[in-house]
Amino acid sequence: MVGTSAVIESMGSAVNGKEVADVRFDPTAVVPELVPAVVKSEVDAAVNGGGQEQKREIVLGRNIHTSSFSVTEPDADDDSTGDKEAYMASVLARYRKTLTDRTKYHLGYPYNLDFDYGALTQLQHFSINNLGDPFIESNYGVHSRQFEVGVLDWFARLWDIEKDEYWGYITNCGTEGNLHGILVGREVFPEGILYASKESHYSIFKAARMYRMECEKVGTLLTGEIDCADFKVKLLANKDKPAIINVNIGTTVKGAVDDLDLVIKTLEDCGFSHDRFYIHCDGALFGLMMPFVKRAPKVTFKKPIGSVSVSGHKFVGCPMPCGVQLTRLEHINALSSNVEYLASRDATIMGSRNGHAPLFLWYTLNRKGYKGFQKEVQKCLRNAHYLKDRLIGAGISAMLNELSSTVVFERPKDEEFVRKWQLACERNMAHVVVMPSVTVDKLDNFLDELVEARSIWYKDEDVKPPCLASDIGSKNCCCPQH
Repeated sequence: MVGTSAVIESMGSAVNGKEVADVRFDPTAVVPELVPAVVKSEVDAAVNGGGQEQKREIVLGRNIHTSSFSVTEPDADDDSTGDKEAYMASVLARYRKTLTDRTKYHLGYPYNLDFDYGALTQLQHFSINNLGDPFIESNYGVHSRQFEVGVLDWFARLWDIEKDEYWGYITNCGTEGNLHGILVGREVFPEGILYASKESHYSIFKAARMYRMECEKVGTLLTGEIDCADFKVKLLANKDKPAIINVNIGTTVKGAVDDLDLVIKTLEDCGFSHDRFYIHCDGALFGLMMPFVKRAPKVTFKKPIGSVSVSGHKFVGCPMPCGVQLTRLEHINALSSNVEYLASRDATIMGSRNGHAPLFLWYTLNRKGYKGFQKEVQKCLRNAHYLKDRLIGAGISAMLNELSSTVVFERPKDEEFVRKWQLACERNMAHVVVMPSVTVDKLDNFLDELVEARSIWYKDEDVKPPCLASDIGSKNCCCPQH
């Protein structure tokens, strides 16, 4: 680290096993290179995907060191700034080409890649940090709180809560929203038990581990939504303790929407009054889509819920992960603490927060508006039904939940195919999440490749497609048995 480098002169003391006289620190001394130089060919191999000799089996937990971009110089003996800049530019240009190519085959993860934020490039030179409470200006003046609060107000209107009744902030991701929502529930009910369906996002169970909470995993229906019959059994077994419930507004794999009204009724039927339960709604993706679907059940603070979170980089589309978390103002005092260093208070999970994210969200919310989002939701649902129908028509097991744009189908046999199309898989299932950036042409290309590949995978009569009856129901399964 510059400023701690030392010039050691021999004056009689021991340093690193050698006798020297004294150690004097020279704050102007230049630190020698701390990282060994990497051969340029290794970096080139990383840019080009590692070459044939780098090919290896695709397994969970791949070691990225085999293709990392190490910090190096184009020539260890050449200190020319121009050469360094040219070298870095070539690496970045090739990396951009890789990103462009991979974006063409992006189907399995719920990210909207269709956006253009060119108008915001003028702000990239500023270090914008919204540390502390969004509603209290700290001593740090380079912030975007005025944009952040504007975005929060938009979501408050969407979820029916008055400005003076909510508190929230722009999170760094959907997981942070879940961590915060569960934390608020735990602070409101320190002895409460966390209930979450087994198909909830992994961050819910991460929260339980982090906060050392007792957690009950609730069974699910074939659709993936919470099984309220099992929920009732578990509630009655723990009637003496308050309940903290995670309700999924779209599960991770199947895109199932838990029945919020039925969850509330189940709590009431089990003798839990509204002051003895806390509901967090994980709306990572569909929490922003459902309000624009006719006849969809409503997520609203007019119902006895405690918090809602959504991701900003999913349906909205943003170049960096981010999210929105809203809770009732009455709950937040239990979390808040004054921070003199900031001249603010803080009730967030993280300290520093990305001040650019609110700008991106504000820009899109203004540009698209309610009507724009409604059109995009309709397009996604229409294209999802198109994909499901074509899969079934080709004899491929597939399921699409109501209110969802996540199409579940049989897991491709070839892992290289999975990797090419960036499919998310679990057991014998894979899924495609149809987002605004997923066009019919893209789906057709995917389907054509899948059908052709299956004709090769299953040309031997002894090799059969997997049975998905236990995962998506026999009526959706097209295996030879069904």
